[in-house]
Amino acid sequence: MPSRQRCDPGSDQGFTLIELLVVILIVGILAAIAIPAFLSQKGKAVDAGAKTLANAAATTAEAIATDHDGEYKAVSLSEIKAYEPSVQETAGNGNAYLDKAEGTADEYSVTATSANGDKFTVTRKASGEVVRSCESTLGYKAGCPSGSW
Repeated sequence: MPSRQRCDPGSDQGFTLIELLVVILIVGILAAIAIPAFLSQKGKAVDAGAKTLANAAATTAEAIATDHDGEYKAVSLSEIKAYEPSVQETAGNGNAYLDKAEGTADEYSVTATSANGDKFTVTRKASGEVVRSCESTLGYKAGCPSGSW
């Protein structure tokens, strides 16, 4: 029959202080690496709402142009709101909102602002090129790392 180990209160088994300090140091280093990565995730999620809103406004601007002989002159905040009533035009409730929409005969620009203040713009140039740009007001650029998206 195998022998059982007994717990001897006088034995020197266990971890030394140095071993415990090394483990705490390793956990601290891992936390220092991981925490900043996790903190930027909330900013990216908030910015995603503004990006979606900017794209929805751009699609609405194209619909407005379809109804106005291919011209974007009628693109404005009020016209986008008339075509798409779900678009929020003022800050509130922690949601992104559309704060600028303007058009000319062959160009338009729409800008959505996220709850953390980042601005996302979709611009259609006269050549037909669509440019997406962003401006981070807080400086950490969660959803706007390079100035475009």
